[in-house]
Amino acid sequence: MANQYETVFIMTPVLSEDQMKETVQKFEKILTNKGAEIVHQENWGLRKLEYPIQKKSSGFYHLFEFKAAGDVVAELELQFRRDERIMRFLTVSMDKYAIAYAEKRRNLRNEKAAKAQEETVEALETVEAPAVAEEVNNESKTEQE
Repeated sequence: MANQYETVFIMTPVLSEDQMKETVQKFEKILTNKGAEIVHQENWGLRKLEYPIQKKSSGFYHLFEFKAAGDVVAELELQFRRDERIMRFLTVSMDKYAIAYAEKRRNLRNEKAAKAQEETVEALETVEAPAVAEEVNNESKTEQE
């Protein structure tokens, strides 16, 4: 039976944006090739570390939430250890309460993002509406002349 896991890993801060995305895609491909179902993933971006790791004070954080068998986790962690771009990683098995909490957190984040986007669209409409009306008035005046 497949359990649900959550993995957070920290990549070295010297990576470019493309190298970071390539690294994430590499591990995503490892999971999908081994039959894991990726439930959710988040890019937390560049964050300051609480203490230096490999003489670095920041790193790119990324989270994977996936369903898989235990041997898939072992393979993923082996690949994390082999990749020099990964500074730290942590994989935890999620119980039913952690799964419910993660789902609730995702839904809340999605609702906030949707609300923020709606507010942005409304703000743009109120700003652009007078400008568009002015353009229409100017065009109609030119046509009348």
